Amino acid sequence: MKDLLLVGVGGFIGSIARYKLGGLVLQLAAQQRFPYGTFAVNVLGCLVMGLLAGVAARYEVFGPGTRLLLFTGVLGGFTTFSAFGLEATQLVRRGDFWIAALYAGSSVVLGIAAVWVGIRAVGLLPR
Repeated sequence: MKDLLLVGVGGFIGSIARYKLGGLVLQLAAQQRFPYGTFAVNVLGCLVMGLLAGVAARYEVFGPGTRLLLFTGVLGGFTTFSAFGLEATQLVRRGDFWIAALYAGSSVVLGIAAVWVGIRAVGLLPR
């Protein structure tokens, strides 16, 4: 139960941070066609994930509860793209370049395709 609470509280914080940062960036770039809000959140989330993962590996300062709160909760609520970035980087660092490329490429292509299929499927439903 404690683990669920840590993830939930972290997710709450991360989701609010994503909403606020995305809104701020959207206001600053309101007339642009590029989705700067989501882009900024994803890149910042990856940077923070990398910094925290580096600190965790080098100094072993985060216990299991803190990892759940920060990695799964806060950063998971902020952007799951950061987890994707960390996993792809870990594959590359292990020397699994082809698996990393397959993971990255298929995640992007199939993710976009799945959204398209979902939208099309709903379009087939009666009003």
